[in-house]
Amino acid sequence: MDLLKREDADGIAHLTLNAPDRLNALSDEMLAALQDQIDRLSEDSATRVVVISGAGRAFCAGHDLRQMTEARQAEDGGRAAFADLFNRCSRVMTGLTRLPQPVIAQVHGIAAAAGCQLVATCDMAVAADDTRFGVNGVNIGLFCSTPMVALTRNIARKQAFEMLTTGRFMQADEAVRAGLINRAVAPEALQAETRALAETVAGKLGAAVRIGKRAFYDQAELGLDDAYAHTGAVMVENMLYRDTEEGIAAFLEKRPPNWS
Repeated sequence: MDLLKREDADGIAHLTLNAPDRLNALSDEMLAALQDQIDRLSEDSATRVVVISGAGRAFCAGHDLRQMTEARQAEDGGRAAFADLFNRCSRVMTGLTRLPQPVIAQVHGIAAAAGCQLVATCDMAVAADDTRFGVNGVNIGLFCSTPMVALTRNIARKQAFEMLTTGRFMQADEAVRAGLINRAVAPEALQAETRALAETVAGKLGAAVRIGKRAFYDQAELGLDDAYAHTGAVMVENMLYRDTEEGIAAFLEKRPPNWS
């Protein structure tokens, strides 16, 4: 059984976390499988959108606590293993952000700790309306410091701090209002709604979406003047694309674009 399943169709790569008996925990093996796909997708010009979902009852329950417990048996109490684990997890999360393709989380059940981090890291997210989101490590004495990085880049600080310090779970409707997910839908509509969003994005000019995603994250880290200077240069580059010229001509002539 593949730990991470991939299905490709119509320019959309659908990755399914496939360890339902462990609630799709981000084990060493799962992180390695995700990193392998990230490396492949970064060079994949045919894929325009990536969807990530989970098999079974949950999207992802976070890190594999059994593996983390076993790592404590080392002479250093697990220090080296833990540092390596969180470094590898951070590489996966930043790798998703740096992928040229937009990444959509298709979420159900629970998204907890590093699983919530994964949702927050994805560029967009659609969730079943009975999904719960939490950075609940504090309940077992482990503050969710690395999940906090993605969470605080999605929702307001006071909401994030409450979740981090109380361990309470956020319901899907609240997650929409907070900005953690784009929309919550009936569980039976989750796959279709996510697919529709992915198909909409996949139907746009891929080169424009790729340059736009990179600029989206780059400008967010800059001051106002630098952000405008950077994005202005990006728009100049985008305007020089032959397919952009075709897209503008098609709009003015009221016809579908004929992109190469």
